[in-house]
Amino acid sequence: MRRRTFFAAAPVLLAAACATQEPQGRAITVFFTEDSAQLGPEAQDVVKGVAERAKTMQGPVSVLGFAGPAGGVAYNRALSEARAQHVADLLVQFGVARDRIRIVPRGPVPFEAVATESRRVEIRIGA
Repeated sequence: MRRRTFFAAAPVLLAAACATQEPQGRAITVFFTEDSAQLGPEAQDVVKGVAERAKTMQGPVSVLGFAGPAGGVAYNRALSEARAQHVADLLVQFGVARDRIRIVPRGPVPFEAVATESRRVEIRIGA
């Protein structure tokens, strides 16, 4: 799968983010720094854009949270849920009805091609 990626710098204690923009119906992804469930301003702008798009579309908004495999399974499962919850809360803040949002914590996943790809939330509209 080919992705266009946008990077946004953030302080070390906050989450750095990049987003992938896919054709309609595909996932929009924001990435987090290690051990973080907070997004910086640039990533929040990406979520705001997704919220604007979601308000014009039908169907549920799925928010899938992921974490890398390093550390304990229980910790990473909770981290993936916290990441998904943070993004869901932002979507609501930006005007998406909470009852449309489905949080799906996926827990720890093996490192992808690049370790940071495992530390992500995928947002899917209508899925």
